Amino acid sequence: MVSRHIYWQLLFRILLISAAALGTGFFFFDGQYVLSVFVFGFLVLQTVFLIRYVNQTNRKIAYFFDAIKNEDFTLRFPEKLSVKSLEELNHSLNMLNAMIQDIHLKKQAQEQYYQEILKQADIGILTINPKGHILYANPTVEKLLNYRPLNHIKQLNQVDEKLYGLFENLQAFESKTIQLTNEREKIQLALKSTVINLEKQSLLLVVVQDIRRELDEKETDSYVKLIRVLTHEIMNTITPITSISESVLKYFKKDGQLLTTDEFAEHHMKSTVKGLEIIKEQGKDLMGFVQSYRTFLSVPEPDKALIPAQNLLEKIKLLMGGDSGQEHIDIEVIVDPEDLQLFIDEKQITQVLLNLGKNAQQSLINQESITPSDKKGQIKFLAGIDDKNKKIIKVWDNVPGIPQEHLDEIFVPFFTTKNTGTGIGLSLSKQIMRLHGGSIRAASKENTVFTLTFD
Repeated sequence: MVSRHIYWQLLFRILLISAAALGTGFFFFDGQYVLSVFVFGFLVLQTVFLIRYVNQTNRKIAYFFDAIKNEDFTLRFPEKLSVKSLEELNHSLNMLNAMIQDIHLKKQAQEQYYQEILKQADIGILTINPKGHILYANPTVEKLLNYRPLNHIKQLNQVDEKLYGLFENLQAFESKTIQLTNEREKIQLALKSTVINLEKQSLLLVVVQDIRRELDEKETDSYVKLIRVLTHEIMNTITPITSISESVLKYFKKDGQLLTTDEFAEHHMKSTVKGLEIIKEQGKDLMGFVQSYRTFLSVPEPDKALIPAQNLLEKIKLLMGGDSGQEHIDIEVIVDPEDLQLFIDEKQITQVLLNLGKNAQQSLINQESITPSDKKGQIKFLAGIDDKNKKIIKVWDNVPGIPQEHLDEIFVPFFTTKNTGTGIGLSLSKQIMRLHGGSIRAASKENTVFTLTFD
């Protein structure tokens, strides 16, 4: 409706200007100069009216858009005018202004709603632009970092230099942990980052969480598991010693009195010797158990160097093949990319991989002894880079050798499902990987896979 009225107004004025121009030319060349001047004046007047009309419309639209740009929704145009087209234009602009104002108010209410959620969240959230300016930080992150208000990451240097260095070098999709100490307590923080694009600007969204409670629960759980295993192993060793000691003691006492040499029977002496031998063996087992514990606690810091993954895994394959002599087990090495290098302590990682490989061999041999089959056993050592751009080594075998209920306990020191062994191998492997700044995890369904991840 508005565009039609404006269209007819412009068309009418243009027709008047065209007619005046033609009249001016006609009267001028016909020699009627007075009429020519009069019609020319009419032409000028219509041109001025057209310019004023267009400018008036343009100014209103320009005022309207300036007001929207500045979020000023108080602008109102009069809707009772003599010119119908301008009256309808003003009405339409006022309606559009009201609609935009309603959308703006809803957007503000929604924004306040989300901000309130972020304020009440138990985790810290902040956004950082490429220059290090903190555009948003909720109260939780200010409390966790013990600084407010947060405007730039350089302020974190006053809290802790390591914390500032961590934020300064933090990249997208990274996860970091740091321990902060203040006058009241120590807190363990976990940081996770991601990238968001806002108004054509790339921002780093960082989530900060206090993981003390989770770590305490894990630590307590680990202690419980360790104590349970230690108690089981020690009791298994001490119980026979106690029982045999009581039996031997009875040979030397009668009615609470020590027997004389004449009263002591020869078969009692033989039984005593046997009992002491058993006690000696049990003592050796207990000493071996304690030595295993000392080994676990005294792993040296890794002496790292760049080692080609291909050479490392070929070495493991050679050691396993030469040691097992099992022709029915295929051992395969796959490295992708072929020039992959690992920054590791070669001796320690060789120990880890050899332990995992021998466990896989033992599982395959046991599986065959239980259920004979023509299916050939397979062990694969695979080295590569995962989807998080971290270097990994996988030890894979084609036997589901670990029950699902034991997957959470296999890395607990001295826990074992075997009849032989100390149960120290996997826990020692985990300790070595931790000292390398990496991790080890296990999965066992149709196949068993141990994954070593290096940071």
